[in-house]
Amino acid sequence: MTDLKALIGSITPLDFNYVEQARARQAQLTKPAGSLGRLEEIAAQVAGITRSVIPVVQRRAVVVMAADHGVTAEGVSAYPKDVTPQMVLNFLAGGAAINALARQAHADVIVVDIGVAADLEHPNLLSRKVRRGTANMAREAAMSEVEVLQAINIGIAVLENLAEQGLDLVATGEMGIGNTTAASALSACLLDVPAEYVTGRGTGIDDQQLAHKVRIIERAIAHNAPDISQPLDVLAKLGGLEIAGLVGVILAAASRRIPIIIDGFISSAAALVAWSLAPTVRDYLFAGHLSVERGHRLILEKLDLEPLLNLNLRLGEGTGAVLAMHIIEGALRTHKEMATFSEASVSNKDNA
Repeated sequence: MTDLKALIGSITPLDFNYVEQARARQAQLTKPAGSLGRLEEIAAQVAGITRSVIPVVQRRAVVVMAADHGVTAEGVSAYPKDVTPQMVLNFLAGGAAINALARQAHADVIVVDIGVAADLEHPNLLSRKVRRGTANMAREAAMSEVEVLQAINIGIAVLENLAEQGLDLVATGEMGIGNTTAASALSACLLDVPAEYVTGRGTGIDDQQLAHKVRIIERAIAHNAPDISQPLDVLAKLGGLEIAGLVGVILAAASRRIPIIIDGFISSAAALVAWSLAPTVRDYLFAGHLSVERGHRLILEKLDLEPLLNLNLRLGEGTGAVLAMHIIEGALRTHKEMATFSEASVSNKDNA
């Protein structure tokens, strides 16, 4: 099992020497200064992450963690928990939205069963089940501390294996009926706001069901009384196995200096936990999009992240993050492939 404290200690800030060199290159490209806006900022950030003045993205992947949630017994979702294993098989068959978007982005889809409440077999499935779904957090802690650490370590191992194969860019994805309830509970505690501020409609529940969902989250928080100064305690009592797995992915990617695109509300809840454990993680994060889930904006504000896209998405799976891969690649391609003023024999404003 990975020494989590040592891994966290290995996460260093951006190397601003490379950031400044990248900015200096941007100033020499055939365009008015700053005219590519955030694309220039992205290129400089990736340069600082990777310690390369002209970084490239050749291999990219989205890690989709899948798990079930015991709190679905409280009627917090419009869909039954049977949908989780059914969708995992759909991912593996290539028939989900994330598969279509990943094919367009030339990204591998890595599907991990970290806690699905069903027996699944497929040659392309990473079967790493910690347990068959979490316990019902409205009545008891969702996981034990041991289980949380096990799930985080699975995420670390998955990412490190991909890194050994030459991964350049990773996106976070998830699947688990009931996971917006877990993400809302986590966010309410770690952001120290009322549950209603961060609880949305998830799979499409109505007003009455939404009010019920808020009450269940409030009950879970009150019953479990997590220590909000201890992110792992909050995660164990109120989180999900797939969220814990993504915490591991994020921490390991940051330690390996790999840029991370976080997806929507659930992925961002995992990023919030990772940031609470290791604030330097923020340097390695890009927010793929802004979800319509109401808690997502509050998490991004806390992390000081500006979403790259706003398409009214709320599917999860990593869909918004994979769409944002095109923005990242565009930033790096213009940074690398544009000619400088001297190369193109174009007059700069300084020598006009």
